Amino acid sequence: MEKSAVETKILADALTPRQIVEELDKYIIGQFEAKRSVAIALRNRARRQMLTDDMQDEVSPKNIIMIGSTGVGKTEIARRLARLVDAPFIKVEASKYTEIGYVGRDVESMIRDLTELSVSKVKAEQTTAVEEAALELAEERLLDCLLPMPRALKSQPRSKPTDEFDVDEDIDIDDIDIDEDEDEIQLPFEFETTDEQNEALEKQRERHLKTREKLRQQLKEGKFEDRPVEINMKSRSMPFVEIFSPGGIEEMDINFKDMFSNILPNQTKKRRVPVSEARQILMQEEAEKLIDMDAVISDAIERVENSGIVFLDEIDKIAGRESRQGPDVSREGVQRDILPIIEGSTVATKYGAVRTHHILFIAAGAFHVSNPSDLIPELQGRFPIRVELKSLNKSDFQSILTEPKNALVKQYTALLQTEGIEATITEDAIDEIAALAFRVNESVEDIGARRLHTIMEKLFENLFFDAPDLEKKSVTVDADYVRGELAEIVKDQDLSRYIL
Repeated sequence: MEKSAVETKILADALTPRQIVEELDKYIIGQFEAKRSVAIALRNRARRQMLTDDMQDEVSPKNIIMIGSTGVGKTEIARRLARLVDAPFIKVEASKYTEIGYVGRDVESMIRDLTELSVSKVKAEQTTAVEEAALELAEERLLDCLLPMPRALKSQPRSKPTDEFDVDEDIDIDDIDIDEDEDEIQLPFEFETTDEQNEALEKQRERHLKTREKLRQQLKEGKFEDRPVEINMKSRSMPFVEIFSPGGIEEMDINFKDMFSNILPNQTKKRRVPVSEARQILMQEEAEKLIDMDAVISDAIERVENSGIVFLDEIDKIAGRESRQGPDVSREGVQRDILPIIEGSTVATKYGAVRTHHILFIAAGAFHVSNPSDLIPELQGRFPIRVELKSLNKSDFQSILTEPKNALVKQYTALLQTEGIEATITEDAIDEIAALAFRVNESVEDIGARRLHTIMEKLFENLFFDAPDLEKKSVTVDADYVRGELAEIVKDQDLSRYIL
């Protein structure tokens, strides 16, 4: 396929901004401006890959700052976006880097963690791709455990039986007589065998192979799933090594796991497990052998560099305050350490160097006591797109309760169905719950949609407790039920502050 055709396919396979917003609408209510911004940023990634190589390096991602109180959907938008395009995604809290001090050496760990997640993701995909081949190899090893080959035949090459046989014939493994402990002296030279001995060995080999194929058929039919079998598996224990390094082991660029695996001999241990469990263990081992880890790491790093998304939460916590007395070195220090990563730098990981030039950074913060303008100017310039998310009102709460793909009402009714209880939540109950959530957010503290979780949990608390013992298997939750369970708590401001 020519380059132009490949480029056209990249853009054709990518979702359009309108499609991205429609997908996000299935899980997130409102916040159209924020969805629109992230959809455009995502589409621009596909557009960048259609440019010439020298132009691609010049086009940097348009990082985004989301401004809004907690619970309005900032994290959910970023998380759903990454899942939508199957991109490496990590969420980090910017405030945690202030705990290290103003040096902030640990800020590069976000890229290392993102790379680790990407490697695990690609490895899982490759494991799925080689699953059939790994299953066949695991099956061969299982047959070796169930029906060991006699010593006299081990020197002979394994082959399929030549004549026809009835695979439907039932075999009881316990009735198979295999002399595993026969005394046989291995000499450095071989005796010449007669034609009669060769013919006898050939018949014994054919008989063994026929039995093996019949066992294979019964193994596929699941007749030995609960039968215990003894297998040799790799021992995963590694020596414990404690390293004292202020920068952490990652800065030393040493992968001690691989180093010890090369130095120490491979250790195996015997385990007696059911055939069903043994199959999974052996499949994992065989899949490890079939996977090309160099290709996995190369693909994972490429995905991080071109498709990775880092969600920097609580960025307002490292912004300076207007009322501060003098410079805050810890906060500004962290900003200056984060800046090179967002600008574009090369981070050393145990899998190799990772360039951050085209990773998309989405920052978020409430900015109640600070403003985006309180960030250092260099960092502000790296977030050219700013979106303000709106606080949720009563109608938003009603939509959140019912409209998303896995809405709260659907979740709670499904939980009660596990106890055999059919719960019906009426429209007036949903209106009452939404009104209570909005009222408590206004009077206590605005925590957005998370208020619905606290109210729903308190509302269904008694029902969840009594559910296993209820004789009546149908329950109707209406507005009166909601008021009866929650009215006293809502009236008492001090009580609602702690409970809701």
